[in-house]
Amino acid sequence: QLKLVESGGGLVQPGGSLRLSCAASGSTLDYYAIGWFRQAPGKEREGVSCISSAGAATYYADSVKGRFTISRDNAKNTVYLQMNSLKPEDTAVYYCAAEVTGTIVHGCPIYEYGDWGQGTQVTVSS
Repeated sequence: QLKLVESGGGLVQPGGSLRLSCAASGSTLDYYAIGWFRQAPGKEREGVSCISSAGAATYYADSVKGRFTISRDNAKNTVYLQMNSLKPEDTAVYYCAAEVTGTIVHGCPIYEYGDWGQGTQVTVSS
């Protein structure tokens, strides 16, 4: 019943910023950990960041640590990914997905996540 919809992608120059949103319907996000994943052309889908159900725990891939910030507003049923200092290698389709235990222990293993959104394209280019 949970449905996730990503938005906020677009074309941005290197060094720029974007904020992605993952909006949920059909169920409250209160019980779910939420992960952001991305898939670049010719590459496998990889975990970018994830956040526990109450927001107390977060994880960032080394490639985005210090540049991206994940947050959530459970009252709005939305999770955000603030992306700063964007690089061309950040170009990908970005997806959000839900994890039912609500916890983060070992990064954001893709097999633990489901109810995938449709994705939003992020392109970083001059």
